[in-house]
Amino acid sequence: MTSTADERTGAPDGSRRAGRTGGRRAEILQRATECFDRLGYANTTLDDIARAVGIKREGIYYYFKNRGQILLEIIEPQSRLLVDGVAAVVEDAALGPREKFREAIRIHLLHFDRYCLEMTVSLRDGRFEGEPEVRQAMVRLWKEYEASWTRIIAEGQDRGEFRTIGEPKTLAFAVLGTCNWLARWYDPRKPVTIDALIDSYTELLSSGLFEQEPAPPSPT
Repeated sequence: MTSTADERTGAPDGSRRAGRTGGRRAEILQRATECFDRLGYANTTLDDIARAVGIKREGIYYYFKNRGQILLEIIEPQSRLLVDGVAAVVEDAALGPREKFREAIRIHLLHFDRYCLEMTVSLRDGRFEGEPEVRQAMVRLWKEYEASWTRIIAEGQDRGEFRTIGEPKTLAFAVLGTCNWLARWYDPRKPVTIDALIDSYTELLSSGLFEQEPAPPSPT
């Protein structure tokens, strides 16, 4: 008699097929991420990805309609986590501007450590020429992100805790440009730790932005 369940696990045949499909899909995304990181998105073809997975090019189309969909599924989830994480910091009434600034840098740089390849692909190849769907989705996300950083700096200036050395949005772009450059050189396998980078970047960026705290009174 033919069974409609996995004889070893009791799982329906459909569940097994779904598991295999999900596993193959995840493998394609992983190998595509590695190809995009190594070759650059513009230089990576579906043939490159198929070879890395060990399947024919036609097999990619069973899971993804095109290269742009693969790219978006790689970079959008982690970008969304990053944007939402900093947005939560902005709304935290228990934190002052300095604490928000430090925590936002920490969240941003930690994403390089935890999701290094995804962040590298997202930030290094961020223009996505020829991929309007990808570009449109990511522009929306990055505008949200820029707005959060602008709010942190504007709040610090309004409260007199940050120096007024430029418009908040301009300063936000400067901070993000500094942090995003990690996409060009950071390698989590190298000796420098992400915690050390968080400390270094926070000190570097804040020392030029914060108003100096008044010196304590001299003892009498």
